[in-house]
Amino acid sequence: MSQSYMDQESDGYSEIRPTFFIGQHDSTRSEVLTESQYGQVLNAGFGFVTTSITNQVFHKRVVNLFKAFLLGTKNTEQAGSIPDPVVPPLTIEDTTLFPGTYTSGLVAYASPWIDLCSPNHVVSSISRQVLNLEVSYANFCGVRSIIVPGPKHDVAKVGNGQGITQYARAIKEAFSIGTRVNIMIHLPMYREPGLEDKVELLSSGEDASEATLGGQDIDLFSTWDSWHTIRSVCEYDSRLFVALKIPRVLPEKELQTRWFSEPLQYLTLNPRTFQVNRAGLPSLSRYHQAMIFTYMRLKNAPYFLLCDVGPELQAEPDNNPVATVDFPSLAEAATQQSANSSSNTYQGPNTYAAYLRHLEKQQEPLNGLEQTTLTNFQDWLQSPLQPLSDNLESMTYEVFEGDPVKYNQYEMAIAAALKDWAALDKPTSSPGGEVVIAVAGSGRGPLVTRALRASEATGVPVKVWAVEKNPNAYVYLLRQNQQEWGGRVTVVKTDMRAWKGPVLSASQGYPMVYGTVDILVSELLGSFGDNELSPECLDGIQHVLAPGRGISIPASYTAHVSPIATPRLHADIRQRAAGGAEAHAFDTPWVVRLFALDFVAQRGVPGRPRFQQAWEFAHPLPRATLAAVEARRAGGVAGGGGGSMAGAVGANDHNARHCHLTFVCRSRGAIHGLAGYFESVLYEPAAGTAAADEEQEEEEEGGVEDDGGKVELSILPENIDRKSKDMISWFPIFFPLKEPLYFPPDTELEVSMWRQTDDAKVWYEWMVEAFMWVGPSQRVKVGGSDMCSSRKVACLL
Repeated sequence: MSQSYMDQESDGYSEIRPTFFIGQHDSTRSEVLTESQYGQVLNAGFGFVTTSITNQVFHKRVVNLFKAFLLGTKNTEQAGSIPDPVVPPLTIEDTTLFPGTYTSGLVAYASPWIDLCSPNHVVSSISRQVLNLEVSYANFCGVRSIIVPGPKHDVAKVGNGQGITQYARAIKEAFSIGTRVNIMIHLPMYREPGLEDKVELLSSGEDASEATLGGQDIDLFSTWDSWHTIRSVCEYDSRLFVALKIPRVLPEKELQTRWFSEPLQYLTLNPRTFQVNRAGLPSLSRYHQAMIFTYMRLKNAPYFLLCDVGPELQAEPDNNPVATVDFPSLAEAATQQSANSSSNTYQGPNTYAAYLRHLEKQQEPLNGLEQTTLTNFQDWLQSPLQPLSDNLESMTYEVFEGDPVKYNQYEMAIAAALKDWAALDKPTSSPGGEVVIAVAGSGRGPLVTRALRASEATGVPVKVWAVEKNPNAYVYLLRQNQQEWGGRVTVVKTDMRAWKGPVLSASQGYPMVYGTVDILVSELLGSFGDNELSPECLDGIQHVLAPGRGISIPASYTAHVSPIATPRLHADIRQRAAGGAEAHAFDTPWVVRLFALDFVAQRGVPGRPRFQQAWEFAHPLPRATLAAVEARRAGGVAGGGGGSMAGAVGANDHNARHCHLTFVCRSRGAIHGLAGYFESVLYEPAAGTAAADEEQEEEEEGGVEDDGGKVELSILPENIDRKSKDMISWFPIFFPLKEPLYFPPDTELEVSMWRQTDDAKVWYEWMVEAFMWVGPSQRVKVGGSDMCSSRKVACLL
């Protein structure tokens, strides 16, 4: 049967796709596989198997110990004086797992009959001892991964809070015993009615899963709630993972995304998860397929574990010689050969494993960026650049230059500005009539190249000045001007804020005469728009821009935030902070390609979108603002000109910002910080010009919304495909919380953020509060974060 899927393999399958690693688990297996049985599993199409740590002999011994204790308490008047029974150490009869060359490749499965959540303290004590014995012994044998069956009921169930806490504490204790093992908690995505595993527990010998009453509401997030309690008690241990049971009926996307953000190690499927297609073969619904394809895009993609799907394993063949005679007759030899052959019948590939192999080939191939760049950067924390205080290396510039989308947009913006300049017949700052373009912070010159291209494409002559403070990049710019630009560019080595403008006259014995710039181009934007001090840099060079007619590219940019759950990043930052090497890890806004995350805010809430604008900067500034800045800096403000920060004159206070935003969360959850994004208008053509009219015609013909012909950049998830598709120059920024903030259903999260400055540096402050409505006009605060501040790792001016 499985050959049907194998026959569908394409000879042209040469593209790179995420790889499926498929394992096999048999819930009835209590002995370690023999070499022959292990080979049978591999031949069936599996790559690894699970193994029990202890066997039925040990199980029976523990049950007898528990029964003896119950009998002893029944016959004793003072039952409370009897200490809890102690499970004796393992013996050779209790296990078939021993250290070996292949042991590290096995995935151990803890005994499913223990009940760590039991309200009976004797049962929970024995269960905890059994788990510790098994973890300790597996750790000794060299096993590296242990799957522990999850709680049978969730913390949301009334009266079960104690059980989940007990369970979580037991797992934390197990980590201190198994110092080299990873522990995976085996949990369902949600409690699917009628499909819970039926396990006979130590306590009662009864079915551990209670039938769901007809008509009873299903709490989709109750299992996640239990997981959140477990990992919180374990302090987000980096060795704690989830083995997630995939249900037959998938829940809403909101829950799928929640689990996507968690540290998934295994996706487990049993026969009940699958459907049967027309050919009688197992298959998964298209919704299951879509979810799996999404999960497999993770850098650390989960493995698959097929549970109770076979194959039926044959016992070891009896290779002893025939006892009756040393040389059997032909009939006896034929009978023996027939028996051996029947016991070693080759079963062929497992149909379920073959289906997953087929599904593996149905994935969309990884594109070039995913293969080389984007996948490697998933959830990898990077400190923001400080281009004002640090000189970047050539390799850093090269990474930036690897994104053609950004530079195409910049070239379009420069070309549109030149078209407008010519259409409006505006005067230029050059005596020869050329439009003067200055590229501030030229780096290795990609924007200079695009400015020259825009001039050639529009036919508008230009004079280009490249301003760069990095002395090493300055040398490279000189070489570019010599070899690539034909000497058409004037290269200046200086901090843009100290540049006096294009030199018009430099006669000996006379004062140097400086001109102005018509178009000022810069790529100083950071992941949050202003976090690499673009406002301060452009303020400092604005004095060279031609008054009344000068154009800044970019013209404006906005910062946007959204609260997110990202436990992987929280665990990473927590580990960095605990190590001491990065004491301010929780105070640092990190640049990171956010991937394994969950946006907790609800979509489509009127006036409360998932992504909300924090603030905006626009250039050039009004001249009155610049005059006020200079007055403050010169001490010419009445009262001393004290700024908002002690010791500051307030020269940069116009670049301080504050916002207070409200997000609505329908389902309960926990957030670990704020995701930050930016959008920028590089250039907006003046109304009535050829550039604006041409852009509007193209948009009308294409049937898209008219945006006024603006040339834009965006890394906002909802707009990036529309405004700057496939752009990878900027990853989002992440503002972490020191402790995760848990919130109940139907919560409003209120985010307060500040961009602060004391004239010498710039930093951010942020906090989150959770409110719940208890009446038509009354809310109560149900949680809140500490005030977070990046002042100790501020950007220096």
